[in-house]
Amino acid sequence: MPAPQVDIFIPCFVDQLFPHTAMNMVKVLEAVGCEVHYNANQTCCGQPAYNAGYKTESCEVARKFLTDFPTEQERYIVSPSASCIGMVRNTYADLFEGTPDAGRYHGVQRRAFELTEFLVDVLGITSIPGASLSGKYTYHDSCAALRECGIREAPRQLLDAVAGLERLEMAETETCCGFGGTFAVKFEAISVAMAEQKVEHALATGADYLISTDTSCLMHLDAYIRREKKPIKTLHVADVLASGW
Repeated sequence: MPAPQVDIFIPCFVDQLFPHTAMNMVKVLEAVGCEVHYNANQTCCGQPAYNAGYKTESCEVARKFLTDFPTEQERYIVSPSASCIGMVRNTYADLFEGTPDAGRYHGVQRRAFELTEFLVDVLGITSIPGASLSGKYTYHDSCAALRECGIREAPRQLLDAVAGLERLEMAETETCCGFGGTFAVKFEAISVAMAEQKVEHALATGADYLISTDTSCLMHLDAYIRREKKPIKTLHVADVLASGW
């Protein structure tokens, strides 16, 4: 059986702030038999500009994304960010439907997946051989993963199969962490209060780790955790799946 062909999309903030998470995603994909490709010309999906109200500028960035991941390659597009995948699969409709780029958009849309949904829903893989991490974890459902991409069970299945790791569900796991991109800048006080609530729910479980599919959420929560010196560590699911081997 030929190896699944995968183009990885590394979001701009992952590239700049969390490159280890990108490398761990590659490690996991290669471990399950994928042939991984990386287009070094890739930049951003256009989400920051779009969410800030700059639709024209966002469209220019998004059109570059379509060029960087051409439909004719017919390779899966996999990213360690449900937020970016949600942008590509859903918001690109607002940018490209009814335009000459609609065909390219549809081609990209059906090939774009967040890492855990790709592993579980596309490849049928629910455990990564050798993955191990000792401790208890609680899981944060990011808004993008849950509401934009319909991802809930896939990351939990993969994490529950990690040797030594035990899940403890927190209260209101589906509630927003308060990041929301520019929301955290424009409404700082509300954003921090939401982060506090999320972290307190996580701490109430007694978990050692707070894990999610989105580094954007984790970055926001980790900033609060570090400032308040809370006894819990944030981890991206890719970093967990790459642990122990």
